[in-house]
Amino acid sequence: MSKRYTAEFKRDAVALALSSEKTVTEVARDLGVSPEGLRGWVKQAKTDRGEGPAGALTSAEREEVVRLRRKVREQEATNSRIHISATAFFAQDKVR
Repeated sequence: MSKRYTAEFKRDAVALALSSEKTVTEVARDLGVSPEGLRGWVKQAKTDRGEGPAGALTSAEREEVVRLRRKVREQEATNSRIHISATAFFAQDKVR
C-alpha cells in the first residue's frame, strides 16, 4: 500500500530537493520517501512553473482532464439508460 502525502509535505520536499546540495535520492532517503516519487513531484512542480517539457500537463490541467473524463462517463451512463428505455418503449409498441 502506498503512502499518501499532503500537498504541503510534497511542496516542502520539492523545495528541499531543488535547494539542496544533495541528490534527489539522498533527499528522498532523508525524508523517508521513494526517490521515484520525489523525482515525480519535482518534475510536476517544474511543469507547473512552466519549466517542463513541451506538452506536459500542469496539475491544474490534469485535474481538469480527470473532471472532464468523469463528466463524459456520467453522460455515457445517462445516454445508455435513455437508449435502454427507448428500446423498451419501442419494443412494447411492436407487441401491441
